[in-house]
Amino acid sequence: MVYEITEQKKVGLGLIGFGLSFTFLGVILYFDRGLLALGNLFWLIGVGLLLGWQSTWRVFTNVNNLRGTICFVLGLFLIFVRWPIIGIILEIYGVIVLFGGFWSTVKAFLSQIPFVGWIIQYPLMSFLSGPCS
Repeated sequence: MVYEITEQKKVGLGLIGFGLSFTFLGVILYFDRGLLALGNLFWLIGVGLLLGWQSTWRVFTNVNNLRGTICFVLGLFLIFVRWPIIGIILEIYGVIVLFGGFWSTVKAFLSQIPFVGWIIQYPLMSFLSGPCS
């Protein structure tokens, strides 16, 4: 399966990477509110650029994803009102619920990246499949 990566999608992937990095730094630095907010902003814009704005809007407003959307938005709100630990937990849960159907697509995309694809296809998959008889 070959995916076409346009310049807009490359920028989206970069922003998602920056968002995850800022969020990771925010968690490491005792749940720094500013870094967590920047991470969320970069991540949301990156997802919008990667999926397209209409597709992103459909994912967040789909009735089946309502629980994930509410958890994500409530988590974002809690980060802004100085409850970052509960906020980040709610956001992680919301992202898992929202993008749970995309994991196979993400795995297929990551398997095409040279080093990451090797890790996903061989050692990690043999570890996850269990011991052989």
